[in-house]
Amino acid sequence: MGKVVMYSSVSVDGFIADDNDQPGPLFDWLSSGDVPLDESGVLKVSQTSYDYTRAYWDQIGVTVAGRRVFDLTDGWDGKPPSGIDNVVVVTHRPAPEGWDPEAPFHFVDGVEAAMAKAQKLAGDRVVEVAAGDVGGQMLAAGLIDEVRMDVAPVVFGSGKRYFGSVDAQHLLADPDVVIQGNRVLHLRFPVRR
Repeated sequence: MGKVVMYSSVSVDGFIADDNDQPGPLFDWLSSGDVPLDESGVLKVSQTSYDYTRAYWDQIGVTVAGRRVFDLTDGWDGKPPSGIDNVVVVTHRPAPEGWDPEAPFHFVDGVEAAMAKAQKLAGDRVVEVAAGDVGGQMLAAGLIDEVRMDVAPVVFGSGKRYFGSVDAQHLLADPDVVIQGNRVLHLRFPVRR
């Protein structure tokens, strides 16, 4: 099985979106450089951020996200983001009416079932878990191996928390990666077991 990584861009005060589910300047770093991060040419980052982010993205086999993220993105129009093969959506509801059954999205009830499905689909590749409520639930359940954050230099004051509604202490190991890019600090923390 591949590593399970909880990931998102985050404000300095720990939010992945504002109170209206808007990321604001959290993703400014994705347009702060001159190196294309993907084939679209829309995302351009510093060489440092490219080296770190592209290598990570190339390892991802599956992304796990909650239904809220799925709905906010309109299901990425049925195409997983960043060239990822599959998306597992944690939800108590079925796929939306008229959803293309051939799209590589899998609707699963509960975090444990979602992780089992994601690991089966990913094989030895990385299972990426979107930060927020689902990511926090998976961390609390002991299903996360590593926490990655792209910390943007902004303070929201309130909003959607990186770890969702986690209300218990969880110790992470010291960061094993700390990389400064343009408008971002890339951090990687192994999860203590």
